Amino acid sequence: MTPPDLPLERIYRWEQERASRVFLTQPYDGGKVRQWTWAEAIGDSRRVANYLKAQNWEPGSRVAILSRNCAWWILADLAVWMAGHVSVPVYPSLKPESVRQILEHSQAKICFLGAIDEREMADLALPKGVCAISFPTAGNAGCASWDSLVAATPPLSESPVRPASDLATIIYTSGTTGIPKGVMHTFAGLSYNATALNALLGLTSEERVLSYLPLAHIVERIAVESFFLWLGAHIFFTEGLETFVQDLRRARPTIFLSVPRLLVKFQQNVFAKVPREKLDKLFRIPVVSRLVKHKILSELGLDQVRYAASGAAPLPVDVLLWYRRLGLNLVEGFGLTETLITHLPRPENLRPGYVGAPLPGVEARFGAQSELQIKSPMNTPGYFRDSQATQDAYTPDGFFRTGDVCEIAEDGQVRIVGRIKEQFKTSKGKYVAPAPIESRLVAHPAVESCCLMGAGLPSPFAVAVLTEDACRECQNAQARTALEKSLATLLEETNRQLDPHERVTFIAIVEGPWTVGSGLLTPTLKLKRPLVEQRYRNLVEAWSASRRPVVWESAPSSSLA
Repeated sequence: MTPPDLPLERIYRWEQERASRVFLTQPYDGGKVRQWTWAEAIGDSRRVANYLKAQNWEPGSRVAILSRNCAWWILADLAVWMAGHVSVPVYPSLKPESVRQILEHSQAKICFLGAIDEREMADLALPKGVCAISFPTAGNAGCASWDSLVAATPPLSESPVRPASDLATIIYTSGTTGIPKGVMHTFAGLSYNATALNALLGLTSEERVLSYLPLAHIVERIAVESFFLWLGAHIFFTEGLETFVQDLRRARPTIFLSVPRLLVKFQQNVFAKVPREKLDKLFRIPVVSRLVKHKILSELGLDQVRYAASGAAPLPVDVLLWYRRLGLNLVEGFGLTETLITHLPRPENLRPGYVGAPLPGVEARFGAQSELQIKSPMNTPGYFRDSQATQDAYTPDGFFRTGDVCEIAEDGQVRIVGRIKEQFKTSKGKYVAPAPIESRLVAHPAVESCCLMGAGLPSPFAVAVLTEDACRECQNAQARTALEKSLATLLEETNRQLDPHERVTFIAIVEGPWTVGSGLLTPTLKLKRPLVEQRYRNLVEAWSASRRPVVWESAPSSSLA
């Protein structure tokens, strides 16, 4: 890896070559917008880096960033790197005790604070000795502010570089089970991923992206921050859910990253305005089809997207194909916190249901139980302060054990079947992988979330939470009956495509929602399966006894019927 490919060298280059080009766009106060050119952005980071250096901490000290995505998040990360330290991103949706745990384990010296998701976080008490700097998005946080530091501190005059082998960041896993682990990554790994992605996609400095998935997650950190630093391209931010569509339309991204839940929600919103049956008819009329498809993408703010990718969970194939039929070059990719982004197909090489072939320099193979194992220059050097977990994560010949069950096609493309730890054995002695079945069921427009269970039982069953709209409609008895019939039909269609031991006996509709705040989802919206199963364990016997394809935890009131 040549020095110019490393993050700090790239930003110093853009500071000179693209000084007047806009780098960051931040909305605020419900419609106002602030922009930073490359010169302004790197200038602000230089000032904060100078402040951090003046603290005389040991090189490589950890600095936490606890905030929703915003321009200051990126600027702080760059300042940490310039100052010779290591950034520790923290999900803004975590509970106070989880935040304290990460700050204590990482031995953070200081924490940048921005807007957060949980009201309880207002009571967050930082560990002893950890001071804070607040972004403008944090409101009155009662600590030193970013703006005051920038105003009072001269910029760092030199342009310090970091060796490729230096630790750049520690990313704590979202923790579907157990205590999060601190995954270490070097500048070399981050840079390798950016160059490998560009070798595959061939993008330019003219790209635009909206940063809204958590920057504490590896996908956003690599595919948005690292990649766009490497490209020297334009990053937009969103003020929140209320302004998301407006912010998306402002950005008109050329690159769009998403997760299945959001893509399904977008699709459901389209169907709420124009029923799917009507859309299908319009799509069959050549001239009208082009106009309708363009209008849908334009309304979503996605009409200029060159490349779109989904990750973090399986995307139902019919949803993927529907977006591609609209004209969106949507694919699924794969990566882990420990491996960075390792698989991504080009749109023309799409194999529905697969996440693509390995990027250049990535070796992928089967292990025991069809586990996907990966070796590449991007693999983590290990878990922070946990040598045993590091040793357990690797095979003797240096392959990382992903824990994912996979299939590998002849052309090298990979299909993720599920997690080894998520598989369960029925009383018949057969293993069931829940993720592919859940993806079929959650494609129903009324289903918000779904969890397949059945360990030790004759057959699996599904527990599902409805969307807000579906819950409201189900107050009407007739609508509720129609929903039950629709779900029973979906269950029948799904079972026809499954092996006998995988077939789902019933769907239980339970009270929701499942949220990060309730403790049933991780910050990346993955199910905490042990907790979900524990919550509904005592109801299984009664549900099974009903022998109905659709049962309810608590039937909606029919007073409005």
